[in-house]
Amino acid sequence: MLTWGILGQLLWTGFAAATYYCLFAVAFSLVLKINKIWNFAQAGVMVFAYYSLLVAFRHWSLPLVPALIFGLLITLAVSLALERCAFMVFRDRNSSILTLFIFTIVFSEFSVYLMELIFGTEPQTLYPSLLWPVDLYAGIAISHWDLMAIAVTAVLMLILYLFIHRTRYGQYLIAVADNENLAEIYGISRKRAYGVSISIAAVLITAGMYLFGTKAALFPSTPLQHLLIFAVIATILAGIGNIFRAGIAAIALSLIQAFSILVIASKWQALLAYILIFVVIIFFPRGFALPRRLSGLVRPSGRSAAVAVADPAGD
Repeated sequence: MLTWGILGQLLWTGFAAATYYCLFAVAFSLVLKINKIWNFAQAGVMVFAYYSLLVAFRHWSLPLVPALIFGLLITLAVSLALERCAFMVFRDRNSSILTLFIFTIVFSEFSVYLMELIFGTEPQTLYPSLLWPVDLYAGIAISHWDLMAIAVTAVLMLILYLFIHRTRYGQYLIAVADNENLAEIYGISRKRAYGVSISIAAVLITAGMYLFGTKAALFPSTPLQHLLIFAVIATILAGIGNIFRAGIAAIALSLIQAFSILVIASKWQALLAYILIFVVIIFFPRGFALPRRLSGLVRPSGRSAAVAVADPAGD
């Protein structure tokens, strides 16, 4: 029987699970906005992030902070290698979008098979046990993992927002996203902006994979077949380039997934993601229209962001 307690539990569970979906969606949308790449290689980066954390936690038994640093360094190395050795080369050659798409998918598939070869095909968790203390509030079970995940995600989103809108390097990213050629005329290096953007995405991916791996077991193929799909759907729903709206869209998708258990068996929920992406692409290819002030990256005033950065007094 459906009760308010059940609905409340589903709402909370979906909201807590939305934390890593939000991080992955923001990472994907950020790279799309700044680097102008549909980075389906993000699934491969997620695989490297997860298994580097797995090695640090399960094989080397490192404490939390050193393990996270190790995982982040590996993720950064893979992300920057992709940007410098692949994406930059494709840009210099004026390669087609199809070429980039094929490369990113192949890289992700390669990463999956490589980790299956090294670690096996069975699902693995970052901790031997995933049991977290649980407290009951008004009949709703709230685990310590839920609170930790929400806090981590909220802090990272706040830091990212402040970085983009309150720091000069953040304004450089906006300038490159707005008009990369004009930005370079004003002395803003687009290559550096690309590197900063994909490095920020690496931080979000590492945090997201840690949250996922401390909540559930992960198959090597999960990032490509499930997690990335949600990031893509959220990015499209939010409207291309609206990075913080992509995070909000990811939360909405997670809630839909949580409540879908009422009508769809859990073993079929992976199918729901693919149904959603068909619906979104066909009916909402430009996303939902919201007021411009709610968008993730908005040009300062009516001028080009590059001009605003070069001449802040002009505002």
